Amino acid sequence: MARRLLVARRLLVAALAVAMTIVTTMTSAAAETLSWHHVPVPVQVRPQAGLNEAVAFGPDRAWAVGADAVGREAPGFPLVLRWDGTAWQRQSLPGIGWQGELLSIAATSPTVVWAVGRDSAGGAHLLRFDGTAWSESRPPRGVVLTKAVAGGAETWLIGSRDGAQVLLRWDGRGWRDVPVPPGSVYGLHILAADDVWAAGETNSGAAVSHWNGRAWEQTLVDGFPRSAVGSVLAVSPTEVWAGGTAGFVGGPPGRPIPPLLVRFDGQAWSRVTVPTDFGGITSLAPTNSGSLGWVSVARSQKWGPPGSTPPLVPGPDFLAWNGQSFTEYSEPAVAGEGRSRTLRLAPVPGTATVWSVGRADGPEGTFAPRILRFG
Repeated sequence: MARRLLVARRLLVAALAVAMTIVTTMTSAAAETLSWHHVPVPVQVRPQAGLNEAVAFGPDRAWAVGADAVGREAPGFPLVLRWDGTAWQRQSLPGIGWQGELLSIAATSPTVVWAVGRDSAGGAHLLRFDGTAWSESRPPRGVVLTKAVAGGAETWLIGSRDGAQVLLRWDGRGWRDVPVPPGSVYGLHILAADDVWAAGETNSGAAVSHWNGRAWEQTLVDGFPRSAVGSVLAVSPTEVWAGGTAGFVGGPPGRPIPPLLVRFDGQAWSRVTVPTDFGGITSLAPTNSGSLGWVSVARSQKWGPPGSTPPLVPGPDFLAWNGQSFTEYSEPAVAGEGRSRTLRLAPVPGTATVWSVGRADGPEGTFAPRILRFG
């Protein structure tokens, strides 16, 4: 009897050991998956290149745009990359030979994709992908384009005409002017033709405006001088987020600027504390349900321990929001390159995966393209 109990105990211990090994392995794999990873750009892309924005449709379909060989010597050339589920591939742009860069990309479907560009002489360019190939589309006359935004089956453009800001909406046949709220607009979140949120600034500070199809209603969300918001995410009529940089007065050149994240609860805007002291919020990304999922902070820095040299240490580059608090993530180190200068988020629909594209510090004052992926 005692012998049987001893054998049973040994078997139980062995089974528990195996189970713990499996759990540890699974936990380690999960921990490895739930982090940001560096994804290389195609070898055809030259070292001095940069990416400005991306859009994703699924695990095997995403686009990123920027400029190739935009070093200190000469203007670059428009760059389009496509993710096929395994690797990023450079896309050919037949008939497009101008020098410059692509600034922004937006899409209402995989067969209706728009990209905004600017050549080395300052001329505006508008490219369209129809599901098969990219081609030039006639840009709005006299408009310098800076950004394309899509949502709610709508596509809008941000730009300027004769030094004044303009907003344009695609009506299926052409681009039509939309009234502009006071100040400057840097980002949009489009839910429908009569439900658009705009992030920007006025002479009085950071401002968020709402378009109801007839007029804008603008709210000053941070009244400190020089504050501005460039990204906005509307979850519901009682939950809207906006991010950018807080204002500052005076200070030496190169002084770090604090990030600014504000939230609307249906009644008022309030500032949300983020776990970093300096940097700029460059992008807000939703979850599959439409709620806030990610915040990216470019040039993130924190105060180090008292008396530390230097006084500032790197802060988190990405903040994951769970509805109550933030989880901090840092971008992975890349050999021969520094940290990212810009971080533009592009969530992958139907998954927990998120892309981040931008440009990182390169050797001797240059920069390099940067692609990161979470999940």
